[in-house]
Amino acid sequence: MNLLQWKLLPLLTVIASIFVVFYLQHLSENKCSLLPYKHYWITSKRIVTPQGVISGAVEINEGKIVSIVKEEERHGKIMGAHVVDYSDAVVFPGLVDIHVHLDDPGRSEWEGFPSGTKAAAAGGVTTLVDMPLNNFPSTVSEETLKLKIKAAEGRIYVDLGFWGGLVPENAFNATALERLLSAGALGLKSFMCPSGINDFPMTNITHIKEGLSVLAKYKRPLLVHSEVQPSSPSSTQLEDMQDDPRSYLTYLATRPPSWEEAAVRELLTVTKNTRPGGPAEGAHLHVAHLSDSGSTLDLIKEAKRHGDSVSVETCTHYLAFSEEDIKDGDTRFKCAPPIRDKANKEKLWEALMEGHIDMLSSDHSPTLPELKLLDSGDFLKAWGGISSLQFDLSATWSHAKKRGVTIEQLALWWSERPAKLAGLDLKGAIAIGKHADIVAWAPDEEFDVDDKFPIHIKHPSISAYMGMKLSGKVLATFVRGQLVYEDKHAPAACGTPILAH
Repeated sequence: MNLLQWKLLPLLTVIASIFVVFYLQHLSENKCSLLPYKHYWITSKRIVTPQGVISGAVEINEGKIVSIVKEEERHGKIMGAHVVDYSDAVVFPGLVDIHVHLDDPGRSEWEGFPSGTKAAAAGGVTTLVDMPLNNFPSTVSEETLKLKIKAAEGRIYVDLGFWGGLVPENAFNATALERLLSAGALGLKSFMCPSGINDFPMTNITHIKEGLSVLAKYKRPLLVHSEVQPSSPSSTQLEDMQDDPRSYLTYLATRPPSWEEAAVRELLTVTKNTRPGGPAEGAHLHVAHLSDSGSTLDLIKEAKRHGDSVSVETCTHYLAFSEEDIKDGDTRFKCAPPIRDKANKEKLWEALMEGHIDMLSSDHSPTLPELKLLDSGDFLKAWGGISSLQFDLSATWSHAKKRGVTIEQLALWWSERPAKLAGLDLKGAIAIGKHADIVAWAPDEEFDVDDKFPIHIKHPSISAYMGMKLSGKVLATFVRGQLVYEDKHAPAACGTPILAH
């Protein structure tokens, strides 16, 4: 070996080392995405942006949207870059589901972060916010939030934020609530009736008032399960409770609309504090999973007119099903508040389309099949909750398109407004500077939800959507620019835990 070769050897070794590092890094990154590019374009004739639907292209680099061009402006701008063309499919902002129970840690046999986030990705949901109960222990302190964050790391396929719990034990302890919020909880959740979970007791209006005063400092929301159970059931309810427990009407009679109305009426005694200049200005109250489209909704509309900082969601199952659809013993449909009659469902749709209901969520609430009591069909004893996460988009669209709903409206309900409620400024829209959270889907493509369809929630048998034909098939899901789902999932779970700052 001559002198020149000896001198070049260290340099070649360094170059080779750098190449190996970059190569291994590239291999590692590929495990997070089915697409081996950091810089590329997505094109479609139907891209849903805050300014409307355009035909054009979206440029993605290092996980963010860096430019958007219309078809007529494309010429020469994307030469040499990789292009993912979705042609006539809709390119849509990834869904933000602010109301899910993934039950991890502690009850991952019910669902769990890996299965739940895989279901989300397969359904076009790119961001979830997990509820503070059904996991164990419930997320009611800084310490229990840290347990949840640790359980999520390296096990989530989409981005995941966390609500903290407002319960009697922390409601009057401002320091404990502040530590929970400072640790990254996006806001708080409370129940005005028994939650069914022993370490997540119900709150009263005094607890809620205290919670709002702390949340005002952080400008974060309080989500409330708004049902108030009377101290004693009415004679009519007692009669109905003695009826056949397999009858859905028996269960329905045990949770009438008056429960929701009573809860919201109480809430409005403290939400006035959230008005500009009020003692809780900066706080926001969000009514979770509204089922009653009558007097309860009227009260919420009145609060908004008076300037209270209030919003409300309803869920896909209240828009997709009605009591008339539910057969005796089919406890897959049990939830709280309950699914009500067809006339109520139609009024929910009207309120949503008129802007009185602000957004949608799944309230995905799975459990073990044996707790659903599918064999006995006892509605009064079965665990409540609809298992639905993978079908957020398709189930909503299947019913929305019959009513003339536009894909822009769908983006408001499922992406933009939920992201805003949770304080996720980089989520919820296809816009420059936002995370490249995108779902491509075929609105006219139908599919049967059956045993042949790849379902990623842990216990498909308990889902109310089994046996249905849905429209709007998800083709691909991108989270922060990474293609996490396209008929299959990316090899690695590279979703990011989202913490408030």
